[in-house]
Amino acid sequence: MPLQKPVYKRGSIAYHRFHMAEISKEITICPMHGSDIEQIMAIERASFPLPWLAQHFLDEINSAAAFPLTAFDHDGRVVGYICPMQVLDEGHILNVAVDPDCRGLGVGRSLVQRVLDDFCASGAAFVSLEVRVSNGAAISLYRQMGFAEVGRRKRYYENGEDALMMEYLC
Repeated sequence: MPLQKPVYKRGSIAYHRFHMAEISKEITICPMHGSDIEQIMAIERASFPLPWLAQHFLDEINSAAAFPLTAFDHDGRVVGYICPMQVLDEGHILNVAVDPDCRGLGVGRSLVQRVLDDFCASGAAFVSLEVRVSNGAAISLYRQMGFAEVGRRKRYYENGEDALMMEYLC
């Protein structure tokens, strides 16, 4: 069942809320805060063989070019996050992950869509990312969302695995 159209609320802290019919939960996407890091690190460690350090997330929170976001379930539990940055007209997604218990339920799609909407609204010409060639689920999602493969970075990851370079045109 597709997700309902996102509802945007305006205020000092912008956020994005949607209903995930598949699990009957409401998800809220907010700017990432230092208080989110402990839960983010648990997802990061469960998602990547060489996870970012907590300091990486703090650096993103404090970067003028970045706007990291956190997704929360109706109980206030972190269920995913995304770390995008924009320099001039170029958007880039540095990191995105979803709690293993919430994968396949639309959290990742909603995080990426929120970022694409924000990038395009702020004048980005395109959005790029790298993804492991073995991550079929993410590659499929990105293709469904309009990303195209534009290249390959040989031995990009710590284990020697290649990365697909993908771009989305705004």
